[in-house]
Amino acid sequence: MRRLKPLPTLFALTLAAMFGGFAATALRDGLQQPAKAEPTAGTVPTVAQLPAAVVGQPLPTLAPMLQRTMPAVVSVHTKQRIRVSPFGNDPFFRRMFPELSQERINESLGSGVIIDAGQGLVLTNHHVIAGADDVSVTLADGRTLKAEFEGSDADTDVAVMRIPAQNLTAIPVADSSALKVGDFVVAIGNPFGVGQTVTSGIVSAVGRSNLPGVGFQQFIQTDASINPGNSGGALVDLSGRLVGINTASFNPRGSGAGNIGLGFAIPSNLAVSIKNQLLTNDGVVRRGSVGIDTQDVDERTARGLGLNEVRGVVVTRVYPDSAGAKAGLRPGDVILAANSERIDSSEALRNFQGLQSPDAQIALDVLRDGKRLRLSTGLSQSPREGSGFDPRLAGAVFADLPETLRRQGLRGVLVERVERGSRAQKNGLQAGDVILAASSGGFDDLSSFRASLTPAPQSLVLQIVRGRSQGTLPMR
Repeated sequence: MRRLKPLPTLFALTLAAMFGGFAATALRDGLQQPAKAEPTAGTVPTVAQLPAAVVGQPLPTLAPMLQRTMPAVVSVHTKQRIRVSPFGNDPFFRRMFPELSQERINESLGSGVIIDAGQGLVLTNHHVIAGADDVSVTLADGRTLKAEFEGSDADTDVAVMRIPAQNLTAIPVADSSALKVGDFVVAIGNPFGVGQTVTSGIVSAVGRSNLPGVGFQQFIQTDASINPGNSGGALVDLSGRLVGINTASFNPRGSGAGNIGLGFAIPSNLAVSIKNQLLTNDGVVRRGSVGIDTQDVDERTARGLGLNEVRGVVVTRVYPDSAGAKAGLRPGDVILAANSERIDSSEALRNFQGLQSPDAQIALDVLRDGKRLRLSTGLSQSPREGSGFDPRLAGAVFADLPETLRRQGLRGVLVERVERGSRAQKNGLQAGDVILAASSGGFDDLSSFRASLTPAPQSLVLQIVRGRSQGTLPMR
């Protein structure tokens, strides 16, 4: 007897699609039919049944994988208490009539993923828990637990929580760098608060980094439906391993308009790296810096350099003792790639740096005097304490602006923290101030701000934005 060949994959998937259509049609017809009396005793209704196998092969299904994986995906419920005044944001009347303000509680829903059952660690999105006063997690088995916040990073939209529970199920983590366009993936989450839901699709693209208004980016793009409430949920491969954290969907008409097959997830490798930093560094992320200023290559520069296309960034300044200086970078060098990742603009280079830890080793592909070089270096972290910049700023801790603000066109340095009684506080600096400019010279980020203060200027005046106000602040 001639042996039957294995069922081709495409044919199997076609059968699965046919089964889905059959089931949907049967359900629809059943809902549209009027109610009928139950069959009389002794009458056995005829029920059409699909075969369990076709040509000796079982029908494809994701059910066994999902049965193992779904208990590791949780629902995240947040509450935020806010004061609402009938006078809006007017500070005078709000102070004059505080008794007229009322407390209101904003609630929102998202998703999360258990990645360590023993420690009760849950990954989610920063935007899911940002500003929340109370966060609770509901497990797949119905248990609801208060979550403890461990730290978050707005620029990669990753947050870590801890829940005190036994008998948890964690999801195994895959190497997201192995993902290829066309790989099948499954999104699991709690869209619109309807309950745990599964959608499927393929990887549409990897390394996406051109979304407007979002922080540092290296997204997995998928056509699996990701809707509001899916944020923080799991994107898994067909083995049930975590390859990404669902974070956003794109629709020109807004997220409420529904899914159009443009979903984005944070790669698992990046999410785990950020998680490790948050747990090690008391809830904050420290990023590496090359320590250079750059400008985009334009058509004129490209022609002068003999480039076949307009790409790369020109080094305009190398800061002393920086990673760039140690690597041997010089003004006039053109950086074309970093760790073999194409660099087309200063924004692309900044995005690359923002995804690296301070001790990361990188290799830069450089064009110098018409010759291509590869320079290697370890990144370094810029000092954040004000005393490392100028004695008049002692007691202040600075940070680069959140990347979301940079992508909206804002430039400068953020005042992250000011110690009480410090010289910086006496000079009027406050946490949350954005320094746009200084009398010491121009700057674009933390490294160049520090460089503008070397040597220390005789007088130092800062132009700052505080809330909706803008003004100058002399430092004494």
